[in-house]
Amino acid sequence: MSATYTILLDDMSVAMRLGIHPHETEPQPVSLSVAMTVTYPSAPRADRIEEVLDYDFLREGILAMARGPGFALQESLCEAVAALCLADARVVSVKVRSTKTGIYPDARVGCEIDRTR
Repeated sequence: MSATYTILLDDMSVAMRLGIHPHETEPQPVSLSVAMTVTYPSAPRADRIEEVLDYDFLREGILAMARGPGFALQESLCEAVAALCLADARVVSVKVRSTKTGIYPDARVGCEIDRTR
Protein backbone atom coordinates (compact mmCIF):
# COMPACT_ATOMS: atom_id res chain seq x y z
CA MET A 1 0.00 0.00 0.00
CA SER A 2 1.38 3.43 -0.93
CA ALA A 3 2.18 6.05 1.71
CA THR A 4 1.70 9.80 1.34
CA TYR A 5 3.51 12.43 3.38
CA THR A 6 3.82 16.21 3.40
CA ILE A 7 7.46 17.31 3.54
CA LEU A 8 7.92 20.86 4.82
CA LEU A 9 10.59 23.50 4.50
CA ASP A 10 9.08 26.34 6.47
CA ASP A 11 10.03 29.99 6.77
CA MET A 12 13.48 29.74 5.19
CA SER A 13 15.12 33.16 5.21
CA VAL A 14 17.40 34.17 2.35
CA ALA A 15 18.71 37.42 0.94
CA MET A 16 18.10 37.70 -2.79
CA ARG A 17 17.39 40.08 -5.65
CA LEU A 18 13.63 40.11 -6.04
CA GLY A 19 11.53 42.91 -7.46
CA ILE A 20 10.96 45.45 -10.19
CA HIS A 21 12.09 48.63 -8.45
CA PRO A 22 15.63 50.04 -8.76
CA HIS A 23 16.31 49.64 -5.03
CA GLU A 24 15.45 45.92 -5.32
CA THR A 25 18.55 45.17 -7.41
CA GLU A 26 20.35 44.66 -4.10
CA PRO A 27 19.59 41.48 -2.14
CA GLN A 28 16.71 41.87 0.30
CA PRO A 29 15.22 39.53 2.93
CA VAL A 30 12.85 36.93 1.51
CA SER A 31 11.06 34.14 3.37
CA LEU A 32 10.13 30.92 1.58
CA SER A 33 7.87 28.12 2.75
CA VAL A 34 7.39 24.92 0.78
CA ALA A 35 5.03 21.97 1.34
CA MET A 36 5.62 18.96 -0.91
CA THR A 37 3.14 16.10 -1.05
CA VAL A 38 5.21 12.98 -1.60
CA THR A 39 4.02 9.45 -2.32
CA TYR A 40 6.16 6.37 -1.70
CA PRO A 41 5.36 2.78 -2.71
CA SER A 42 5.11 1.96 1.02
CA ALA A 43 5.80 3.54 4.39
CA PRO A 44 9.48 3.70 5.33
CA ARG A 45 10.46 0.57 7.26
CA ALA A 46 14.18 0.83 7.97
CA ASP A 47 14.24 4.41 9.32
CA ARG A 48 16.84 5.35 6.69
CA ILE A 49 17.04 8.52 4.61
CA GLU A 50 17.40 6.44 1.43
CA GLU A 51 13.74 5.46 1.78
CA VAL A 52 12.41 9.01 1.60
CA LEU A 53 12.86 12.37 -0.05
CA ASP A 54 15.82 14.19 1.52
CA TYR A 55 14.84 17.88 1.64
CA ASP A 56 18.48 19.00 1.48
CA PHE A 57 18.15 19.31 -2.32
CA LEU A 58 15.41 21.90 -1.85
CA ARG A 59 17.35 24.05 0.60
CA GLU A 60 20.47 23.90 -1.56
CA GLY A 61 18.45 24.74 -4.68
CA ILE A 62 16.90 27.78 -3.03
CA LEU A 63 20.31 28.95 -1.82
CA ALA A 64 21.61 28.61 -5.40
CA MET A 65 18.68 30.71 -6.66
CA ALA A 66 19.48 33.35 -4.03
CA ARG A 67 23.07 33.53 -5.32
CA GLY A 68 21.85 33.90 -8.91
CA PRO A 69 20.69 36.92 -10.89
CA GLY A 70 17.36 37.15 -9.06
CA PHE A 71 13.76 37.47 -10.17
CA ALA A 72 11.56 40.41 -11.11
CA LEU A 73 8.41 38.73 -9.80
CA GLN A 74 7.61 36.64 -6.76
CA GLU A 75 5.44 34.56 -9.06
CA SER A 76 8.55 33.63 -11.08
CA LEU A 77 10.46 32.72 -7.93
CA CYS A 78 7.60 30.50 -6.73
CA GLU A 79 7.39 28.78 -10.13
CA ALA A 80 11.15 28.08 -10.09
CA VAL A 81 10.95 26.54 -6.62
CA ALA A 82 7.90 24.46 -7.60
CA ALA A 83 9.70 23.18 -10.70
CA LEU A 84 12.69 22.19 -8.56
CA CYS A 85 10.40 20.16 -6.30
CA LEU A 86 8.43 18.54 -9.13
CA ALA A 87 11.66 17.38 -10.78
CA ASP A 88 11.52 14.51 -8.28
CA ALA A 89 8.90 12.03 -9.53
CA ARG A 90 7.82 11.19 -5.96
CA VAL A 91 6.51 14.75 -5.47
CA VAL A 92 2.89 14.77 -6.62
CA SER A 93 2.08 18.33 -5.60
CA VAL A 94 3.77 21.35 -4.07
CA LYS A 95 2.72 24.59 -2.41
CA VAL A 96 5.24 27.44 -2.42
CA ARG A 97 4.94 30.73 -0.53
CA SER A 98 7.31 33.66 -1.03
CA THR A 99 7.23 36.70 1.24
CA LYS A 100 9.24 39.91 1.05
CA THR A 101 9.68 40.99 4.64
CA GLY A 102 11.18 44.47 4.31
CA ILE A 103 9.01 46.30 1.78
CA TYR A 104 6.49 47.88 4.15
CA PRO A 105 6.94 48.62 7.84
CA ASP A 106 3.47 47.30 8.68
CA ALA A 107 3.01 44.31 6.33
CA ARG A 108 4.69 41.49 4.48
CA VAL A 109 3.96 41.02 0.76
CA GLY A 110 4.03 37.73 -1.05
CA CYS A 111 2.76 35.13 -3.43
CA GLU A 112 1.61 31.55 -2.96
CA ILE A 113 1.12 28.92 -5.65
CA ASP A 114 -0.08 25.31 -5.78
CA ARG A 115 1.18 23.00 -8.50
CA THR A 116 0.20 19.39 -9.14
CA ARG A 117 1.81 16.85 -11.39
